[in-house]
Amino acid sequence: MKISSTLLGLAGATTILGGLVAYRVAVPCSSCPITMGINAVFGGECAECATPKIDQATVVSVALDETKPATPTPPSSEEKTTPAKVPGDSKDMPTSTPATPATTTPEATQPKPVKTESAMFGAGCFWGVEATFRKVPGVVDAAVGYSGGKTKNPTYKDVCTDTTGHAEVIKVEFDPAKVTYAKLVETFFKLHDPTQLNRQGPDYGSQYRSAIFFYSPEQEKAAREIKERLEKSGKFKRPIVTQVEKAAEFYRAEEYHQQYLFKRGMDSCHLPAEEEPATKDAKP
Repeated sequence: MKISSTLLGLAGATTILGGLVAYRVAVPCSSCPITMGINAVFGGECAECATPKIDQATVVSVALDETKPATPTPPSSEEKTTPAKVPGDSKDMPTSTPATPATTTPEATQPKPVKTESAMFGAGCFWGVEATFRKVPGVVDAAVGYSGGKTKNPTYKDVCTDTTGHAEVIKVEFDPAKVTYAKLVETFFKLHDPTQLNRQGPDYGSQYRSAIFFYSPEQEKAAREIKERLEKSGKFKRPIVTQVEKAAEFYRAEEYHQQYLFKRGMDSCHLPAEEEPATKDAKP
């Protein structure tokens, strides 16, 4: 007897039709192969073409197997289960090691100290000489003071008596990588008259003498060579009287003498003729 498949339930379900129990079983029919699943009733007829198919016991057995929930087969010991990844899960995102910020040591951030050398000159009143040397590129520092005499820790008043043997001097700290000692000696000869003995202009006394105080044999050699070259050049009508001697102890002058012109907004200590003092003692 043919029973339409539309009257049957879903796969594995049962329906009572005229006292018969119908099943949807996954047994293909040989007569209608396009119907992969057939509706079978007791008696084993195909629900589409009524072709006898299988006996009652087989149909019931197949149908009952269809209605039982599938029992999951535990994975074998050789199989590995991997949990499903959730999109956006941090575990599913590529990981990268954050770049380690570059560390700087205090030594790396500190500028390297400049290796300087010293030079010392006497060229008359030290106010203007200091101001000139400070303008030379490569000069790191300059200070005025007293040197070349016998009195310990002289004051400005002591030196002005012309009894201490000291000269007014400028001690220059310079970077030899930027300016040579020879360049400083040439500057020294340009900023005063090296032919005047124990004086410069209106200032009289041995404390105003022209002198180069060297700190090394190399400095002595350079000073003497430049002095000799100038003497032979004929630039000066009178002989150069500049003394070249080994540097003695430097005594820093009083603070009001340091950068004296700069503090007063002046570039030169030369005064108009009518205002030029007769001696250095007339200075403040």
